[in-house]
Amino acid sequence: MKTRAWWLLAALVVALAAFGIVSCGKMVYSVPETTATDGAPPPPSPEPSVAATGAAMQPADMLKTAQKAPGPMDQEGKPGQPPFNTEAYSRIQDNPFLRVDQNPLSTFSIDVDTASYSNLRRFLQNGQKPPKDAVRIEEMVNYFDYKYQPPTGSVPFAVDAQVASAPWNPKHRLLRIGLKGKELKIEDRPASNLVFLLDVSGSMEDPNKLPLLKQAFRMLVRHLNEKDSVAMVVYAGASGLVLDSTPCSASNQEKILGALDMLQAGGSTHGSAGLQLAYETAQKHFIKGGINRVLLATDGDFNVGTTSEGDLTRLIEERAKSGIFLTVLGFGMGNYKDSTMEQLADKGNGNYAYIDHVMEARKVLVQQISGTLVTIAKDVKIQVDFNPAKVAGYRLIGYENRMLKAEDFEDDKKDAGEIGAGHTVTALYELVPAGVEVPGGKVTPSKYQQPGQKTAAAAGDELLSVRLRYKDPDGDASKPLEVAVKDGGRTIEQMDGDFKFAAAVAEFGMLLRESEHKAGATYDQALALAKEGKGSDDSGYRSEFIQLVDLARVLK
Repeated sequence: MKTRAWWLLAALVVALAAFGIVSCGKMVYSVPETTATDGAPPPPSPEPSVAATGAAMQPADMLKTAQKAPGPMDQEGKPGQPPFNTEAYSRIQDNPFLRVDQNPLSTFSIDVDTASYSNLRRFLQNGQKPPKDAVRIEEMVNYFDYKYQPPTGSVPFAVDAQVASAPWNPKHRLLRIGLKGKELKIEDRPASNLVFLLDVSGSMEDPNKLPLLKQAFRMLVRHLNEKDSVAMVVYAGASGLVLDSTPCSASNQEKILGALDMLQAGGSTHGSAGLQLAYETAQKHFIKGGINRVLLATDGDFNVGTTSEGDLTRLIEERAKSGIFLTVLGFGMGNYKDSTMEQLADKGNGNYAYIDHVMEARKVLVQQISGTLVTIAKDVKIQVDFNPAKVAGYRLIGYENRMLKAEDFEDDKKDAGEIGAGHTVTALYELVPAGVEVPGGKVTPSKYQQPGQKTAAAAGDELLSVRLRYKDPDGDASKPLEVAVKDGGRTIEQMDGDFKFAAAVAEFGMLLRESEHKAGATYDQALALAKEGKGSDDSGYRSEFIQLVDLARVLK
């Protein structure tokens, strides 16, 4: 009988492990939908002090003093297993130069994601070059704030466009298109219905995963108020509602933090079940006219249930139609699935950031809380119409996975990116002036037709026109906006610090990607431009970038 009892006990442990309840002898926190009342939760660990988090330090100083973790591409496996790495990135093919006489319109969706920059920072600080496909130049450029003028009318963002010589190819011109979203004071932020969807599977047990996740969400909760409600869904081998929607009043904050503190990692990763439950919870507590958002925190390693990227994005697309937005926060290294998380954010009307340390969590969830949570315009598309009398060719730098067909611009059924309150969005084009040879292969002209005739507008002094279409956060019909751009003939040396800094970031990205279009780009030139464009740098992020360029020079 004793032997049989042991066999039954072993079978029970295996079954519980399969559902993520028991892992490595540890119990994963699980409570019913209503919080237990038979005793208060254990006191939460204190929020990290300023000294502990490095908040009093500039990010550049952290690069010098941080204790380096094992390199992301050479992590050690579990005891008795060889080193492994299963990080996944979607392939990026650099946008080519296109001839204006054959492709007069360039259309793309905006992108406010910043994950690529903080992820490649993780590689460089660990002494390794990032994989080429981990480098998305638009996310590098958009990681930084720029002092664009804010909107003054009813349009939720303002447009700024400037042109100068391209530093890596002086024969070419560099166009910078900048958008600035309207600012929103904390007291004016609408009521929010937030669902934390937290991955507590076994792959999240490393210090830079679940422990860092807890620190990040603690900071967010501390900066919410009684207008905000928080629910908490976790998933491992199975999903569960740890905390139903709870107002984030002062009296409830410890209850929310207590539920967060009790989470432990264990089990497999049934992400699709967690997504379903999180969206159902958000829908149940939907606030009309408020913020309705799921915040997914994970390493992206879905391995149970719906696991294919295509099926997961289709699930998200369907749920996004309900008016619930998505924020994706990536954690960890070694098994990090960047490709999956980027697609989930893109299809879920959302944004995507990578949290590599507590300072990044503070930036995304505290300093930029309004931009992260509050969408001021959705499905924002940009279309550039080039004057063939002024421009022979062009290349959009970055945004490779955001390209749209010309006819998608006015098609309101086509999904595009969102812009948050106070966000800045930057796009860079390298232009080939008329009369200068366009890089790339030759095209044999058709013997049946010739390029269309120029219109009267081509004889004017406009270089190009920037068109935008956007929808209100709860709208279905897009609104148009158009800005004409002229080229004053300025050189890069004559531009302001923001222009120089954005150019430096793009040049650095092309070098890391070993782009075939980098021309005369060098680390020294990128470094010099970044220093000239550093400005006051109150946050210290530009200083950190300068040190990363310096570090990359050594690693090349």
